[in-house]
Amino acid sequence: MTSTPAIEADNLVKHFDDKVAVDGVSFSVPEGTVLGLLGPNGAGKTTTVRMMTTLSRPTSGTARVAGHDVLEDPRAVRRSMGLTGQAATVDELLTGRENIRLIGGLYGLSPTYIKRASDDLLERFSLADAGDRIVKTYSGGMRRRLDLAVSLVAIPPVLFLDEPTTGLDPRSRVELWDVLRGLVREGTTLLLTTQYLEEADQLADQIVVIDRGQVIEQGTAFELKNRSGQSAVVVTVSEAADLPRAEALLRQVVDEVHIDQGARQLTAPADGLRAMTRIAGIFDDSDIDLDDLGLKRPSLDDVFLRLTGHRAEEPTDQTEEVAS
Repeated sequence: MTSTPAIEADNLVKHFDDKVAVDGVSFSVPEGTVLGLLGPNGAGKTTTVRMMTTLSRPTSGTARVAGHDVLEDPRAVRRSMGLTGQAATVDELLTGRENIRLIGGLYGLSPTYIKRASDDLLERFSLADAGDRIVKTYSGGMRRRLDLAVSLVAIPPVLFLDEPTTGLDPRSRVELWDVLRGLVREGTTLLLTTQYLEEADQLADQIVVIDRGQVIEQGTAFELKNRSGQSAVVVTVSEAADLPRAEALLRQVVDEVHIDQGARQLTAPADGLRAMTRIAGIFDDSDIDLDDLGLKRPSLDDVFLRLTGHRAEEPTDQTEEVAS
């Protein structure tokens, strides 16, 4: 028996005057999983999230969150979800603890629960020591963690994260990834928008690639990589003088070999581990010394480049609107 998806988008469309920001986006997210909505700046990710979280009304189509229709029952949608936007929305003049208590009060939660939840969330997000400091003294990573903590005070089953690690240093990004993995283990469903390929690869159970307002591919990271092209064997010889002989050996197995003189590398298309094993055997029987021999699989960067003709971090010429 299949359960009702925690998040569904059904042919969402959004126009801003004569511009089409989102053009027929559809996807489904099972409970307790992570969907990565991947695309460059201006692709339509934020507009999609705004429609799904009732901040912007679709021109056509609809969406459901925790079974509630965003058009027919927006209040139920808002009660069932949390949202962390691209920029931290916490009050800089309040302490971290006061920010959490403020939002808990707006939800109508009991003072006893809010006090306990504030302590728990500050501890969970490694902010306990800074909980009574004014937020304007926080680092960027601390503000993002507080923003996420605030969005969880009412324990929503669904959480929307719109590029939550933008602007964070690598260490803070990894720390936030660990927090998000913990939420999913506890049953929270996440929709994560990102332009970072590594982030989608690390966190998402399913990835939807969106570009110029349209879904252009979807699947697991493994599936998308496999569709993007063939794997390659990369051979690194110890001595550059051995490159010609190494190329001749490789051509006993493959027809195409790319040589990088500076890196002392030869790259050849190969169909998985079987081909690499054959190539390894050929070099093992030769007198050519190797520094490395490995199988390079397609990356999400390869996927995005194949699908769109540009890198995921490169903006398109379409500016994404955020007005409702």
